Order: sequence, then structure tokens, then C-alpha cells
Amino acid sequence: MLKKLLSQTAIYGLSSIFGRFLNYLLVPLYTYYFTATEYGVVSEFYAYSGFLSVFLLLGFETGYFRFRSDNPKAYATALSFVLFLNLSIFGLLTAFNSGISGALNYATHPEYVFYFALILTFDAIASLPFAKLRAENLALRFASIKIFEILLTVALSLFFIVLCPKLQAQNVEWLHYVYSSSVGVGYIFLANLFASGSKFLFLLPQLKGLSAGFDWQLFKRMANYSLPMVIIGFAGIINEMLDRALLKYLLPYDTAINLAQLGIYSACYKLSILMTLFIQAFRYAAEPFFFSYSKNSDAKLVYAHVLHYFSIFCVFIFLLVTLYLDFFKYFIGEEFRAGLHVVPILLMANLFLGIYVNLSIWYKLSDKTMMGALVSLFGAALTVILNFYWIPKFGYTGSAYATLVCYVIMTIFSYALGQKFYRVDYDVKSVLGYLFLGIGLYFSNVELQPLLQWKIGFLSTELMILFLLITVFVERRRFYRK
Repeated sequence: MLKKLLSQTAIYGLSSIFGRFLNYLLVPLYTYYFTATEYGVVSEFYAYSGFLSVFLLLGFETGYFRFRSDNPKAYATALSFVLFLNLSIFGLLTAFNSGISGALNYATHPEYVFYFALILTFDAIASLPFAKLRAENLALRFASIKIFEILLTVALSLFFIVLCPKLQAQNVEWLHYVYSSSVGVGYIFLANLFASGSKFLFLLPQLKGLSAGFDWQLFKRMANYSLPMVIIGFAGIINEMLDRALLKYLLPYDTAINLAQLGIYSACYKLSILMTLFIQAFRYAAEPFFFSYSKNSDAKLVYAHVLHYFSIFCVFIFLLVTLYLDFFKYFIGEEFRAGLHVVPILLMANLFLGIYVNLSIWYKLSDKTMMGALVSLFGAALTVILNFYWIPKFGYTGSAYATLVCYVIMTIFSYALGQKFYRVDYDVKSVLGYLFLGIGLYFSNVELQPLLQWKIGFLSTELMILFLLITVFVERRRFYRK
């Protein structure tokens, strides 16, 4: 079964990494073609969309995984509710567009709110068909649709941001039908919108599942299970996105400078993309795997092995980015490199998020989602307090440390509760050992590079090889011992 999880993670992971890498290439495009202030506008809207996406699903994606084996109407029931919910919220956002745009200080660009209302609707409704593909192990179809969406986003972004200005300079006649330089960063939103709409069209065959009918009794059971997941999801978004939503308002400068700081922080956040990609790919494969394998006699042993090897790979990613940060920095424009010092902090924060994702199986498998929600709420409250306290003092660096502290404490709490309600004998010493090894090698690079004055990258490579050798040695001993 570990091989099955690995193969599924590989398909999700390779497609996610390939697709996100293409999307990642848009970061230098945006940061070289737009100012930090303009990129700050984009970052702010994507932060808001993260919060809204939780309410547009209300946890029914996880609820579908939980009840799909119990009732054949689980998919139709969940999808019917999500369709109704999203169409209703889209109508409200459209009706009150002018008021919302004014409240966000974008009264001159109400189209931004409309674009995002459509993007969120397409993406939320598509989540259930994607969940169905994952549950049915149709990873290749899942991956191909995801990759197509990102390819289209990249192609449209290059067309609007790079090609159209050149065609405009050549006075191409037909261009005025599709392009206006006054739209500016709005073309980032439009590229996303067209791609989301196209993805939705590919998933239309999965909507046929509605024919199974809506089961009211099942809906109530799914709601009781899923609604606490909203708290968990909302708390997770607070931990992940609140800093970018608050920087505009809590930094002690004018709006333009605050948006520029937000743009710098968001661009540097993108440099932790490799860690985020792996965790996302793991989530796609792990959630259905954990549920389907939970009844096996060796399930808890397998879960412990999963966390062990997951941690090793995450430490490898942490070192790969931090040791070679002098090369990764060229993925963002020069104006944005002032924030590179937060990249190691954010990478370590995401590493702990990944460990927390592994540990969170205790409340999902024991149906104690409310207790899981309480852990998430505590983390969200801590994030809010630390951001309000540290952003005015330390700027976006305070936001990065707030994220790290939050995920570390949530991981500790989740582990403690999991040992009580769904005990898994994780190899804690091994996980901590690899964490401290990675941190130690990172600080060795920071301290030794100026003293040794070696060519950039040489010391980094030596330290990376040292990590790999230690890992092979320890894991071989571990294998033979068992």
C-alpha cells in the first residue's frame, strides 16, 4: 500500500510540480513587468480568495471522502449543495460589487471583484468533480486537467503581458478588440478566469453524478461531519494568508508603500514553492489513502513510516532552496529581493505545516473533527495576535515568524491530542533529528560562506552531499535494524 501511495503521490506530484513550475515561471514575469505596488494588488486579491474558498465548499469535499463508501448518493448530495451555495454567493457578490470594491479601495476597478467572483465559483464547483477523480484513482485525468489549466494561464499571461504591448507598438489593427494597456494587472486576473472556466468545461462529464439524487438524511450527516472542517479550513487560511491581507493595513506607511511591501513579501513567499508543491501533492494522494487504509491491521505502522520519510524529503527541499538561495533569487525581480531573508523562515514554517497535515489523521479517522477545529482555531488566534503585534514592529519579517510559530505550536498540540485519541507510534526522535540536521547545515552555510569565501554554490553543494550521505547511512542502519 505504501507503493500505491507513492505512485499516486508521484502522479499528483509530478503533474502538480510540472504545472506549478509553469505557473511559477509567471512570478519572474510579474515581478519583472510590474512594480512591487502593482504586484501587491494581485497578492491582496489572492489572499481574499483564499478565505472565500473555504466558505464556498464548507468542508463537503472531505465529507464526500468520508461517506462515499457508505452511501452511493454521497457525491450527488455534496455536489448539489456546493452548486446551490456557489451560485447564491456569486449572485450576492455581483449584486453588491460596487460597495465591496469601494470598501477595498478599488472603486475605480469594480471589475476585479467580478473577475474573482467568477474564478472562485468555477474553482469551488470544480473541487467536487476533482475529489471524485481522486477517489476513483483517476490520477492521470486529474493531472491532465490541472496541467491544461496552468498551461492556458501561462499562455494567456504571456499573450496579454508580453506580446500585446509589442503588437500595440507596431499598431496592429485588430489588437484594440482584445487589449487595452489601461487594464494593467487586470490581465493577470483575466488569464486566471479564462483558464478556470476552461477547466470547468473539461469537468462537465463529472456533473452527471447529480442524477443519483439528493439524500436529505445523508446531507445532515455530511453537514455534521463537514462543518467543523470549515473552522479547520478557515483557520488554516488565516495561518496561511492573513499576513498578506493585513500588511496593507498594519504597516506604518502610506497605501502605495504598504502594497509594495506586500508585493515583496508575496514574491519571496513564492520561493518556498517547492515545499508547498510537495505538501499539496502529498495531500491529494494521502487523504483518500489514509481513509481507505485505516481498517488494515498495520495502518498505524504505515502512517508512522509515511511521516518519517515525508520529513526527510521536506528537510531535503528546505536545504535545496536555502543553500542555493543565491541562484533561486533570480526568479524574482531585483526590487523584490529585499525580502529574501524571510525565505528560510517560510520554508521551515511550511515544513511544520506538512508534518501537521500528517498528524491530522487522528481527528479525521476518529470523527473528532470538532477537536481538530479547536486546534486550528487556537493556531488562527495565535496568528492574528502575533501579526497585529509584530507587523507594526518588524514588518513582513514579523509575519514570517508568526507563521512559523503558529505551525510549530499547532504541530505540538496535534501530536499530543493524537496520542490520546488515535495513538500512532511516530519516530519522533528521528523526525526531530533530521529537522535539527537541516537547520544546522543551513546555519553552517550562513556562517562559513563569508569566512571561507568559496565560490557561491560550492560550499552549498558540499553541505548538501553531507546531508545525503548522513541520510543514507542512518536509513541503511534503520533498515537492517528492523
